[in-house]
Amino acid sequence: MQLKRTVTCGQLTGENVNQEVILNGWIATNRDHGGVIFLDLRDRYGKTQVTFNPDLDPEMAANAKRLGMEDVIAVKGIVQMRPDGNINSKMVTGEIEVIVSELEVLNEAQPLPFLVSDRESGNEELRLEYRYLELRTKELQQFMALRSRTYQSARRLLNEEGFMEFETPVLMKSTPEGARDYLVPSRIHKGKFYALPQSPQTYKQLLMIAGYDKYFQIVKCFRDEDLRADRQPEFTQIDIEMSFVDQDDVMGLATRITRGIFKDVLDYELPETFPTMSYQAALETYGSDKPDLRFDLPLVEFAPFAEKTEFGVFTNNLAEGGRVKALVLKNAADKYSRKIIDGLTEWLKTYYGLKGLAFCKIDQGKFSAGISKFFPEELQAEITAKLGLEHNDILFFVSDTEARTLQALGALRLELAKRENLIPKGLVKPLFVLDFPLLDWDEDSKRYIAMHHPFTSPNPEDVGLMDTDPGHVRARAYDLVINGYEVAGGSIRIHTRDMQSRMFELIGMDEEEANARFGFLLKAFKYGAPPHGGIAFGFDRLIMILGGTDNIRDVIAFPKTTSAASLMDEAPSTVDDDQLKDLHIKLIE
Repeated sequence: MQLKRTVTCGQLTGENVNQEVILNGWIATNRDHGGVIFLDLRDRYGKTQVTFNPDLDPEMAANAKRLGMEDVIAVKGIVQMRPDGNINSKMVTGEIEVIVSELEVLNEAQPLPFLVSDRESGNEELRLEYRYLELRTKELQQFMALRSRTYQSARRLLNEEGFMEFETPVLMKSTPEGARDYLVPSRIHKGKFYALPQSPQTYKQLLMIAGYDKYFQIVKCFRDEDLRADRQPEFTQIDIEMSFVDQDDVMGLATRITRGIFKDVLDYELPETFPTMSYQAALETYGSDKPDLRFDLPLVEFAPFAEKTEFGVFTNNLAEGGRVKALVLKNAADKYSRKIIDGLTEWLKTYYGLKGLAFCKIDQGKFSAGISKFFPEELQAEITAKLGLEHNDILFFVSDTEARTLQALGALRLELAKRENLIPKGLVKPLFVLDFPLLDWDEDSKRYIAMHHPFTSPNPEDVGLMDTDPGHVRARAYDLVINGYEVAGGSIRIHTRDMQSRMFELIGMDEEEANARFGFLLKAFKYGAPPHGGIAFGFDRLIMILGGTDNIRDVIAFPKTTSAASLMDEAPSTVDDDQLKDLHIKLIE
């Protein structure tokens, strides 16, 4: 009969001396000291040293000696204090050991593809193939525990705020607008499809109309889009909606939730209020709508100086309506050789379509290297004075379209900060970004599209521009940014049929199409829809920040690769012809 555990491997201390206990777990190490066998037995709670003395039971000690790493065993024994020289003060259980009287081998492990004690002993693809082994590593067990604590904290905080927890459908109607839907074919309804939700947006709005003024759920969402290190095809949101609120109410709630989670999970005190910045100011100052404020390296408007230079790239680009901006990196010119700068230039060209990256170094108050010959001495003096330039500073310049100039310099700002170790460890800097454009112009379809989603309310001050200048209408939208990551985003919603129809028209959706896609919501608006708004936290990104990792796969139990594949269970996979026939689907080569 199995020895059923009475304690975990992480709880025994000196207070348990002389108690008989049963431990179950995995063997982390096996050491033979002159015939005495010491095993470190591990479970998710910790490790305990268990000892087999051949003087007490030579056969059991010999059996223990043959055991390997990750074998699963059960032991019964008496808790004893370790000898003074063998106490491990770094372990909760480090002052005791268990002298084993019974051993049961529950399962023997084959040789491991990588060491559970050393996660880096296997590359990421191998670890994802054997994800259940990687989940035994100390790092991932800490991430999963942190994720669990964050779930509990969020639920407690929202319950205290009076929110009701709901579940909304996973099989819903496809409403393509933005990222691609994952589609699910219907066997019963020939030729028709469900979609997996990109978010529960319409359902939570319908719950507001139904009178449930405070809704939340921790929900899976799905988007078939290009992936990157902080994005997955299926992801988790803390989804929130509220009635009879304005923007400040929702942001206040998001602040309280964020402060509560950081306090509960990390014992980290965030400020009572978070700073705010407009979307345009964030782009102009940091080249990003999700700026990292942990370090100071702002973009500098350089057009007033550029137009006085003799550098045709600057003057011609400005004449064509382009932008010229700069970054000043202090006391670092000697670190940036032509070869290094050429590498940065190629990186920016490849990933951001930039035409080029220019630079000048400051050498004893004078411009040198790069494009310095295009700056007259008088202009050099003016720039040096106004920008506070000093010896060994280096200026980087980008001159391109507005979008490419801001985006490329924003990326360069982050890259330089990493290279120069400008980002403090352990610092958390939250920020709300406001006043996003309501619409974005899509060059491919030659029409406006919703920057967030088509249910976002326009700023009341800009409603008159919807007919005359829709590109300059601001949205009542807000993003919570922490350390350069968008952690949460939301908006005040449209709640009248007339305004919603007007919004659909702006994005090129006629009445017939609007009714086909969203007729159920437009119908509901006729029956007393309250003003409402909400926000959704990207739960996985939040855990990334809490855990101090920059790879979202670290904080998800069973993640996909950047190509949306699961190496462990080989999803997605082919299906047989009978399944396809049931779904009325025929594959085309």
